[in-house]
Amino acid sequence: MVSTKVTLSGIELDNPVIPASGTFGYGQEFAELYDINCLGTFSFKGTTRAPRFGNPTPRIAETPSGMLNAVGLQNPGVEKVIAEELPKLKKIFHKPVMANISGFSIDEYVETCALLDREEQVGWLEVNISCPNVHNGGMSFGTSPQAAAGVTKAVKAVTTKPVYMKLSPNVTDIAAIARACEDAGADGISLINTLLGIRLDLKSRKPLLANTTGGLSGPAVFPVAVRMVYQVYEAVSIPVIGMGGVSSAEDVLEMMLAGASAVEVGAANLVNPFACRDIAAALPEAMEKYGINNLSDIIGGAHHG
Repeated sequence: MVSTKVTLSGIELDNPVIPASGTFGYGQEFAELYDINCLGTFSFKGTTRAPRFGNPTPRIAETPSGMLNAVGLQNPGVEKVIAEELPKLKKIFHKPVMANISGFSIDEYVETCALLDREEQVGWLEVNISCPNVHNGGMSFGTSPQAAAGVTKAVKAVTTKPVYMKLSPNVTDIAAIARACEDAGADGISLINTLLGIRLDLKSRKPLLANTTGGLSGPAVFPVAVRMVYQVYEAVSIPVIGMGGVSSAEDVLEMMLAGASAVEVGAANLVNPFACRDIAAALPEAMEKYGINNLSDIIGGAHHG
């Protein structure tokens, strides 16, 4: 009998499959379709200190083997998430959940992280310093080692739960940024967020997205994500959560061989709402096919010959 169990910062997961932030809301819609407790955990919608309406529409554009999005962190704000979303979540999801947090200043990150750190059901804080779809913050904190370290250090000073820094692929040296986060006290690294892109409308001769640019996700980015997870695994000694174009159990195994301790699934949820359930269910058969008895044994396996 194969074992799909993995551990993230001392918390055991039944399997490494985690719906990525922004593709699973706060779990309610998916819980109407299937029992979401079959997942390892999930990263809930990116939450900011104040409510955000997000970017103007259109916010979505299709691309070959993927999509561009510029939603812009639409969310009800941290106080409403704590007062309304988490109590509802507790009724349908009986495991620790990952809180995804964004901000536009270090003070905002600190305040939002401190509030969510107190919530019993929150197991990890995933701090997004990599969103390419918002102005005056977000990705700007994730594009230099010094800025990434500054957010990490400030958040760690006010939290007790594991902090995973979510990094941007839109940089020249992802390993240096990951090392800076580790040196500043991060408990883990999440990567990658979306790649910056633009689509143009041939009729209007203007960008398809109102925001002009958007984040590219989907199968097209998978090789880039595997490469960056591979590089970061070699650069740090803390756990890595890999994501970017994952859409099958085989993709999960590949990402774990590159160095991921767990794997987030994003755009696939928007194509097939049962994607994460199906990937988790397919893992044992895929493991048997490749002679894997224990998933945790293959983490970083591609580095060990």
